[in-house]
Amino acid sequence: MRSHLLNDTTAERYRRSVTEGVERVAAKLATTDRPFTGVTVDALAPRIDAIDLDQPLRDTTAALDELEEVYLRDAIYFHHPRYLAHLNCPVVIPAVLGEAVLSAVNSSLDTWDQSAGGTLIERKLIDWTAARIGLGAAADGVFTSGGTQSNLQALLLAREEAKSEDLARLRVFASEAGHFSVKKSAKLLGLGPDAVVAIPVDHDKRLQTIALAHELERCAEAGLVPMAVVATAGTTDFGSIDPLPEIAGLCERYGAWMHVDAAYGCGLLASLKYRDRIDGIERADSVTVDYHKSFFQPVSSSAVLVRDATTLRHATYHAEYLNPRRMVQERIPNQVDKSLQTTRRFDALKLWMTLRVMGADGIGSLFDEVCDLAAEGWKLLAADPRFEVVVEPSLSTLVFRHIPATVTDPAEIDRANLYARKALFASGDAVVAGTKVAGRHYLKFTLLNPETTTADIAAVLDLIAGHAEQYLGESLDRAS
Repeated sequence: MRSHLLNDTTAERYRRSVTEGVERVAAKLATTDRPFTGVTVDALAPRIDAIDLDQPLRDTTAALDELEEVYLRDAIYFHHPRYLAHLNCPVVIPAVLGEAVLSAVNSSLDTWDQSAGGTLIERKLIDWTAARIGLGAAADGVFTSGGTQSNLQALLLAREEAKSEDLARLRVFASEAGHFSVKKSAKLLGLGPDAVVAIPVDHDKRLQTIALAHELERCAEAGLVPMAVVATAGTTDFGSIDPLPEIAGLCERYGAWMHVDAAYGCGLLASLKYRDRIDGIERADSVTVDYHKSFFQPVSSSAVLVRDATTLRHATYHAEYLNPRRMVQERIPNQVDKSLQTTRRFDALKLWMTLRVMGADGIGSLFDEVCDLAAEGWKLLAADPRFEVVVEPSLSTLVFRHIPATVTDPAEIDRANLYARKALFASGDAVVAGTKVAGRHYLKFTLLNPETTTADIAAVLDLIAGHAEQYLGESLDRAS
């Protein structure tokens, strides 16, 4: 079994095995003609259940053949131009190369003696991102597993900086369109059930600052502590960007920590055309960025940035076997001193390779393309009487629903849209997401693929309308 360990004597076997795997994936990417096969759970689960993991195949080719059957054939492929559902991006080749390197070397980014240059590369990328945001010379941060962890760490720092011994008095203010991880983080941090105050949004799905000011004043009058305000730069449902400068002013007035969840909108940090849409982000105390959403990186690749590096001390714990206190005096850079994680992948390498090959402008131009595409898609929807579109996009998301010409019952319209989404997914011709707006069911395009065209959008809209009308016709037949 030692022949399977990656080392100096198995380098050639490693090369052959990885090459065979890469060739399989490359062939699949080259021949994929739709984002999904439409396979059902009931059809796929028995194939996987039948595999006896205690009986190895003992052959790489056989294992890859089996993998083709249980995964590669039916995987959902984000690179296909008609995958339009969630915040999943196609990935750039330099990042995939970085993924291959980091997996093989297997550095752990918790301490210097497990990563060396990897530590410095991650720190350089944190400094680069903080500079793009405009946080100042005292800024710092660390890579994380994703936006949920980044938001949790930011709110941990905010809780500690609030310096309140009574956690029940702490309040967090966030848009009603903000990410669910804010409420989850509050619970994990031991805050009360009423800790997160939802602030209503305007017609463009942006946090209403007048309402925020009112809630902050109520908080002060009640003797409560405004622990943090979470502004969103790219909501999951709508891609809307909260008014960051106005929120920053309110945070300064009431002494609240300002966190910007830019997990989605961070692509604007590299934008050549739309960077001004996140003006005000530089006034934040902390920022979440997800490179694996809008920097076209493989999952996972995320970070949390802070204006004041000293606040990261709230996540610092020392262990004699790992990062004893003396290392701080010896100026040994241990990233575990900043992180909620201990063992941690060298995910920063993917972004490093991307920047070294493509440059920031290359990333930014791709993100600009999907924002431009969303603007064109909005025009299509706004001009199409078959559909109702909710809001003009700030980033690359479109929320809409099919409106039948002959049906007025809102519940029946909901059912038609739900059916259309499910039928489309089952066909594999396209994948779209769904959400609710004011209690009604809507569909959602999340456009993160520069290869998607307006023709793709128009074709998928026709498919949606066809499925919805089919449902309504069958429903009418059943009723008669």
